[in-house]
Amino acid sequence: MAGVVADDPQYARKLADLREQQRAISGVLRAVARSAGLQPVLDEVVEACRRLCNADHGALWLLEDGLLHSVAHHGEVEAADYDRQHPHSLDRTTAAGRTALAREPVNIPDILADPEYAYPGPRPYRAMLGVPILVDDDLIGVVVVVRRDAQPFTDEDIALVQTFADQAAIALMNARLIEAVERQRTELSRYISPQVAELISSNDGEQLLAGHRAYISCLFCDLRGFTAFAETAAPEELLAVLREYHRALGMLIPAYQGTLEHFAGDGLMVFFNDPLVVESHELQAVRLALAVQEQFAQMADVWRKRGTELGLGIGIEAGYATLGRIGFEGRYDYGALGPVTNLASRLSTHADAGQILIGQRVFAAVEETVQAVPVGKIDLKGFGRPVAAYEVRGALAGGRKRPAESLTSNFE
Repeated sequence: MAGVVADDPQYARKLADLREQQRAISGVLRAVARSAGLQPVLDEVVEACRRLCNADHGALWLLEDGLLHSVAHHGEVEAADYDRQHPHSLDRTTAAGRTALAREPVNIPDILADPEYAYPGPRPYRAMLGVPILVDDDLIGVVVVVRRDAQPFTDEDIALVQTFADQAAIALMNARLIEAVERQRTELSRYISPQVAELISSNDGEQLLAGHRAYISCLFCDLRGFTAFAETAAPEELLAVLREYHRALGMLIPAYQGTLEHFAGDGLMVFFNDPLVVESHELQAVRLALAVQEQFAQMADVWRKRGTELGLGIGIEAGYATLGRIGFEGRYDYGALGPVTNLASRLSTHADAGQILIGQRVFAAVEETVQAVPVGKIDLKGFGRPVAAYEVRGALAGGRKRPAESLTSNFE
């Protein structure tokens, strides 16, 4: 009996159809899984519907601003070009518009016998089938397949197109979710460092935000003469100077892979090597400091002509810190805590205008790469004994640098 069924031509044809449907569904799922964007998925959906329904042409329309816009086509080139340039209204004059209006499948056996059909573009077809793309009863778009001859589509054809319309709906919703996440991440990066914005939406974000230990380089900037300036300047002038200062530094920090922790009036803190690993982070911190001083000198010249005397002191040190979420429900920052941040802050406070002071660990990591001279051991508030410090004068051309990882164990 089994042999008889297997030899039945009708059975064999149905089996072949099922296999073809399975391949088409797999093709759509692969397009979704590849995450190469929405367009490959929509193209795959349209081609699958056209092929499986033995149609001559297929198209997919998305609803936007009250009109149906053609976004994917397979078949007639002339009709596709016309549709791309002429969005459809939600009315009964076209198959796409009628389907969107009804929000259910629309089967037009022969457009020549349909008095309401009034599509003004090319008509190299007679039979049409439209199926809506719905998500929770909300119309997103329409899939349409057509035949040149007046051969009505069957209930099986409708079920097939509906299956792929559902796949398109899933892909569209996924794309919108991804777009929303990216939009939120972009908006978030306006208020926090891009690295932290990326961290929040990453797989390991929650664990890292909860708190972890890392070896970082920490940089502090502090304006000289700002207190005197703030006592006499108009609020508008004060804010204008701060905005220009923050803007200049804010553009440089990402270029050197730094993570901005906070602005605090005329002060600023940046750390390196967290949440993203930064190769030679001690050197990157020093390079940022040199670039900042160069940029600041240009701004200071302009301010000086207006009667404003300001300078910038910078302190840098490397060491272990605890990093993670700081704050309370409703208002969190991503910050670093530990002696390394205190030491970098104190070095910044001790630095003269235009000066960059670095600690022993940073010096050990960059001494063959930058020009730095010892300033001796200095007394810093909060530290029980004098701390060795070095002044960075500039970068050395062609210098060699020892790997940072071989140095950290000497100081831990």
